[in-house]
Amino acid sequence: MSACRAGDPRIHGIQSSIRVVPDFPKPGIMFQDITTLLLDPKAFKDAIDLFVERYKGKNITIVAGIEARGFIFGPPIALAIGAKFVPLRKPKKLPGEVIRQEYELEYGRDCLEMHVGAVGPADRALVVDDLVATGGTLCAAMNLLERAGAEVIECACVIEIPVLKGRERLQGKPLYVLIET
Repeated sequence: MSACRAGDPRIHGIQSSIRVVPDFPKPGIMFQDITTLLLDPKAFKDAIDLFVERYKGKNITIVAGIEARGFIFGPPIALAIGAKFVPLRKPKKLPGEVIRQEYELEYGRDCLEMHVGAVGPADRALVVDDLVATGGTLCAAMNLLERAGAEVIECACVIEIPVLKGRERLQGKPLYVLIET
């Protein structure tokens, strides 16, 4: 589901504040740069507000943010809905005992880690990132949370690139996005 289909007038401001950078990080990629969204306080607040409106009252106990841009959107959402924020980090960034989930990328392999004990069987989780492309990172995040016993309720991203079919890889989990490119 996408907020842009709902016709919310805030979507235009969010979409127009995102810069598209051609050929970054390599030729042929049209990079969706959310740093310009962060420079627009109204558009940034509107994005957070849209997520909070969707998830308030849904009994979500964990907001899991994927490094690094999920760390921008996840904490304010978690605070507003009364949930804990759990960072899902790249390898060797978290002190203490971690569980890890490796996953395939178009260009190799990567891994997400989470502190042992951060999530438990009673938790209802929301996974947050800035963008879904092929869906590999979101799938890894869901697998990591589910291995720890959490129930993943939904994934939320600011941007979806539908042509890359990431939504199809999400094992039937709902995906909520603000804009599609």
